[in-house]
Formats: sequence, structure tokens, C-alpha cells
Amino acid sequence: MSNLDAYQQKLQAQLNEWKAQADGLKAKAEGASADLKLEINAQLEKLKGLQTEAEGKFNELRNAGEEKLGELKGAVDGLVSQASDTLKSLTSRFKS
Repeated sequence: MSNLDAYQQKLQAQLNEWKAQADGLKAKAEGASADLKLEINAQLEKLKGLQTEAEGKFNELRNAGEEKLGELKGAVDGLVSQASDTLKSLTSRFKS
């Protein structure tokens, strides 16, 4: 398995996990107070934007090939970090 294939599999798994987590958080937000629901929905929208951007980079990476891996990996890793931070923040809102 090439580095590109391994990275693509890892990224696809991450995208799938984010979607599942976001769906679960959205369901939990339905029972929250109005203020908390607004805050959570705003963060979920931010997360959705990051997911869309990451999916775009994923498709670009898939079409670019191994030679572009280094160039695109930095941008993708940055999006992964932002989305992970947003999910952690959202999850912590339900633990309080």
C-alpha cells in the first residue's frame, strides 16, 4: 500500500467519524436550552464547513496522486486539526 493510499484511507475514516459525531451532537442539541442550542448549531455549521473543505481537499488529493501528497497533506492536516478541535469543544458542552 502506498503512502497516498494509506493517507486516503485514514482521511476517509476521519471524515466518516466526524459525520457520525456531528449527527449525534445535533440530536443531543435538540434537548438543550435555546441559548445552548444556538451556540451548538453555530459550531456544527462551522464543522460542516470544515468537513466540506476537507472533503474537497480529499478529492483533490485522490486525483493528484502520490507526487502531490506532501503539498496537500499540510492543508488537509490543518483542516483535520480545526475540525477535531471544534468537535472536542462541542462534546465538552454536553459534559458540563
